[in-house]
Parts: sequence; structure tokens; C-alpha cells
Amino acid sequence: MANPNVANSNAASSPAGDASVHTSVRPFIQAGSQAGSDAEALAPDLVPSSLMEPGLAEASLLEADLLESDLLESDLLESDVLKSAALPHEPITQTSAPQNEFQELRQIFARELTLTAPNAQASIKAVAGRIAREVQRICEKSDRIQKSGDVRGWQLSLGGHRLEKCISYYKLGSHRGRVELHSTLSTMVYRHIAPLHARLGFQGRHALIEDFLQSFYIESLKMFRRENELPEDYQPRTRLQLAEYMSFTEQYAKRRVNLPGRTNQQIVILRAQSFSNRQPKETLVDIEAALEGSKRDDAESIGTSSVSRQLREHMVAEGLDPTEGVLRDRVIGQLVAYLRTEGHEDCIDYLSLRLQDLPAPEIDEVLGLTARQRDYLQQRFKYHVERFAKLHEWELVHNWLGANLNQNLGMLPTHWEGFYAELTPEQQQLVDWKRRQAKAPESAPISDEDIAKVLSWTPKQVQKRWAKVLEQAWRTRNLDEETV
Repeated sequence: MANPNVANSNAASSPAGDASVHTSVRPFIQAGSQAGSDAEALAPDLVPSSLMEPGLAEASLLEADLLESDLLESDLLESDVLKSAALPHEPITQTSAPQNEFQELRQIFARELTLTAPNAQASIKAVAGRIAREVQRICEKSDRIQKSGDVRGWQLSLGGHRLEKCISYYKLGSHRGRVELHSTLSTMVYRHIAPLHARLGFQGRHALIEDFLQSFYIESLKMFRRENELPEDYQPRTRLQLAEYMSFTEQYAKRRVNLPGRTNQQIVILRAQSFSNRQPKETLVDIEAALEGSKRDDAESIGTSSVSRQLREHMVAEGLDPTEGVLRDRVIGQLVAYLRTEGHEDCIDYLSLRLQDLPAPEIDEVLGLTARQRDYLQQRFKYHVERFAKLHEWELVHNWLGANLNQNLGMLPTHWEGFYAELTPEQQQLVDWKRRQAKAPESAPISDEDIAKVLSWTPKQVQKRWAKVLEQAWRTRNLDEETV
């Protein structure tokens, strides 16, 4: 589906009034702006993507079931694109050799980018080349475009549309561009991020949206590398590369996939619905309950989960044991590194202030937040602390809290026996293998992959099911503490 804002902006532009559009590309942007928008959304086997932070890590707890490009049918492109397109009236002579055609397109797009970003010469040639390759592939895969007699016109039209999106993000800059993209995608998935029965409020949905979009950005990064045949460690480093990346992310998110029953849906909405279906009801309830609990400063401890509360108490405590201090510093360092990898610099700022044990009003003043904004930041921070404690660095955290496997996850022997007996047979097997893993010598380590093979699971299932065991242990241990 075409973006009306894009279409309107294209229609409003004129050769005299928009110096940012090169004369060789401008007529085709105007004549085929609607065509470029539709083709972008429906083109097959092209999956551009985005990166919200240049240092974004590959690791993600949210499994993105990557969409194979063969789900996108070229017929959808051909019918909808050509139906709405206003083709240029005078065809331009075709170039016979594909390589020469590519070189010409790249030169045209490079000249356009040079007008907007004269200081980005190191990136212009590569970015222009990727745009040229993409529009070539689109036109090659569409029989109707091939039969239209104006393939070059379509190439310039589609390329002009992509240049316009890239330039708009370039002009916004790194920070404003990321905010704009994040806002656009958040709006698209807001209604789809949680089941209807969850009855989540505004803040609850946004907490889930943050985590969903992190996984979506990682998925799109992988697809961008694959479709453009880039190295696995490629990351946009310059302002122009990041602008290219963000414009492709928007295109990828809006791309439509054919579904049974002659219907179609945008990729980002399908991903949000899949993410929503994977959320257990308990998680949705816990998130909303935590958000409600944080609305009063004097009730902050009530709304905080036991994991977050115990971690913060240990972090703020002045430990006299040197070993305790070393472990504390290591946990804080790893938590900061994890938050930075996930792109949550605001959570790092919040953590540093909480370690000083500042009250909520002072945190609001230092960070320049309203009470509502601080509530949202606080709950997002707690959510990531739990993920860090149960999945990313569970061994380090549990050693620090005196609750590792050798210590029965912090339970007394009698309580541990009751806890172990209540586990399912599969969970008991997992606990036994985790004990072996903890005791294995460095010369013969046991990895999660090894455990997965023995139990006929995937490594991801091992991680998730172990996190569930740890969560049950937290609940049992806290119940035991309350009854003592």
C-alpha cells in the first residue's frame, strides 16, 4: 500500500522548487511517484533493513522467524504497481549491456547523493550501487515492466523514490532519523502487539513494543546483509549509510506478504502478531501490574519484581567483603554492557542514579522526565534487568546473590527437595544437566548445544526453559522467605 505522505510530497515537488533532486531523476520521481511507492511495498525477493544503533549486537532473546523471499510473488508487484503508476510518456533508450546499465544508474544516483551529501564521498559510491542493483532486480523480475517499453523510466522512478527516502533520513540526522523511524513503526504495530484479551494500557503496550522492535531491527539487519551480499559483520558507520539503512527498514516493514484467502499483510504487522502470540499471559499481567505499581513513589518496592528488587538492593548495598565488591562491580559492568548492546542508554542513566539511591523526584529532575516518562523508563529497565538475570548472565547473577546451582538456587535443602519434586520430568533432566555443566572441567566443557542434543531440543529452547526454571525458583525462594 502506498504511503500517502510520500506520494503527496512527491507530487508537491517541482524542478524549480526542490534543488535536492537531480534533474536526471526528478521527472521520473514526479511521473512515477505512486508507482515507486507501491513497487517498494510489493517487490519480491528484496529485503532491506535497518539498524537503530551502529553498535547493535546480533544477540536477541526474541526469535524472529525470518521471512523467506519466495513468499513474495512477482504477480502482486506487477498487478498493483502498474495499475497505479503514471508512466513517463517518452521512453528512454535502453542500455544493451546490464553491466553498463548498472554503471549508468550508479553514476546518476551518485550525482544526486553528492548534491545532498558532498562530504560523504567515501560512502556515496557504495550506497548508489546498492540502490542501482535493487531497482535493476525489481525491473528484471516484473514481466510487465519488461514489456512496458520503458524499463529505464521505471528504474529512474524507483531509484528516485529510494533516493528521496534516503535523503530525507540523511537530512534528519542520526538521532532524529532514528526517532522518526521508531515512531513510524511503533504506530504501525501498536494495536497488534498484545492480544485483545490482555487489556494492556498505553504503557504496557509500549514496554512490549520496545522489545519487539529491537528484535525487528536485528532481523532487518540480517536481511539487509543477505540481500546486498554484505559481510556478516557489516554495520552502517557513516551518516549516509545509516540513512540508507533506515530508509530500507521502513520499506521492509511496509512490504506486503501474500496470505491464504487472497489477502496480504505488511511484514512488520505479521511480526508483531507473531511476537504477541508468543507472550505468555503471565508476562502480560506481570508487566501491567508492575506499571500500575510504579505510579506511586511510596509503592515503588511493591511494584518491583523480586528479581529487580534483590538486584538493586545488592547493588546499592555497601559490601564489606572484598570478594562481594568485585562481584558487584562485575555484575554492574556486565549489566551496563548488556543495556548498551541492546541500545538502552537511557536505562544506563537511570541505573547510575538508582545506584546513588536517589528518590524518584530527583531522578525526574536530573533526567528531565515527567513522572509518566520516568514510570515508563523504570519499568522498561526492570524488564531488561530480569532478562539479564535469567538469560544473559544468570550464572554471574546467581553466584553474586548466593543462589547458584551448588547452593540449590538459594534454597534450604528441604525446600530444594520440594521444589525439585514439583518440576516436570523434562525440567528435572534440565536441572541435572545444568548441574553437570556447572561442574564440568574446563578441559571438557558442556555447552547448551550439547544439552540440546541430548534432550532433543534446540539451544534456544534450552535457554527459555532454563529461564522458566529460574523464575519458578525465584518464586519458591521468595515464598519461603516470607514464611520463615
